[in-house]
Formats: sequence, C-alpha cells, structure tokens
Amino acid sequence: MRQLLTGLSAIVLFAYPFAVYFGIDRFGLNLVGGLLIAALLLRLLVANKTPLKEFKFLAFTTGIVGIVLVTLGVVFKQHGWLKFYPVVVNLCMLGVFALSLRQPQTIIERLARLQEPDLPESGVLYTRKVTLVWCAFFIMNAATALYTCFESIEIWTLYNGLISYLLAGSLFAGEWIVRQFVRKEH
Repeated sequence: MRQLLTGLSAIVLFAYPFAVYFGIDRFGLNLVGGLLIAALLLRLLVANKTPLKEFKFLAFTTGIVGIVLVTLGVVFKQHGWLKFYPVVVNLCMLGVFALSLRQPQTIIERLARLQEPDLPESGVLYTRKVTLVWCAFFIMNAATALYTCFESIEIWTLYNGLISYLLAGSLFAGEWIVRQFVRKEH
C-alpha cells in the first residue's frame, strides 16, 4: 500500500506543471488547487516511509511549501503562485545535495552504497564529483525555473513539464554511461 501511495504521489507531482496548465483553464483554480493540495498532503503522509532522512526532509519541505503556494494561489485567485513550486523543489534538492558535501558521505555515495556497500575510495571520490555536478544542475534548473515564473504559462509548462525533465534524465543517463567507464578503469 505504501509503495502505491508513494508512486501515486510521485506521478501526480511529476505531472504538476501539466495539472496547472491544462487543469486551471478547464476545471478552475479551486478544483485544481484542491487536487494539488490533496497530492501534496499524500506526499507528506508517505514521507515518513522514506529510508533516507534527506529525502524525508525533501518530501516534508516541498510538500509544506507546495501547500502554502497552492493555498496562496487559491486565496488570491492567482495561478502565478503555483508556478514557483518547481523553483522550490530545485532549491530543496540543491540544499540536500550541497549539505551532503559537508558530511562524511554525500547523498550520492549513500545511494551508491545501497548497491555496492564496499565502495572503493575511487568510487567515493567519483560520487563526490557527481554530487557537485548535480548541485550545478539544480542551481541552473532553479534559476531557469524562476525565470519561467515571469513568462507565459506555456513557456513555464514547456520548461518545467518537459525540458527540465529531459535535462535531468540526460544528466542521469550521461552519468550512468560515464560511471561504466570509470568502473572499468578502477
């Protein structure tokens, strides 16, 4: 049941930009806002089940801030408030990744150790570099998401609902390919 709720929450939040873009015109801000708040509350509900404390923080913070932004949008009848949610998500991700650089193990190293508990020192150094790359990505993505908040809803949806996901997916895939070469070298 927990996995179903987590998956449902992820799908709804992944589709957040499309819900804002298509939903508000068709169903109104109140209905879409209520559904988004329900999805964000679901995110808060399943957050406790997340194994890594950083991801619990991420789920709670983005859930609460998302609820606040959607509520402000509904109360003031301005969908512009809802456009800031991707900025918040990227800044929270940046915070989690950047703060992990000050820990003995970065978040990427901890994730890598789930698959390879005896990670060699070369792997530790590599995961630190990957964490830095993701930090740079989140800075760029947050800045671009913020820029789109002041553009048309179409541009905002295109970037936050498609381009940013393609960029993140490309970085993830590119890193996986690089990792294969690095593993062979060490």
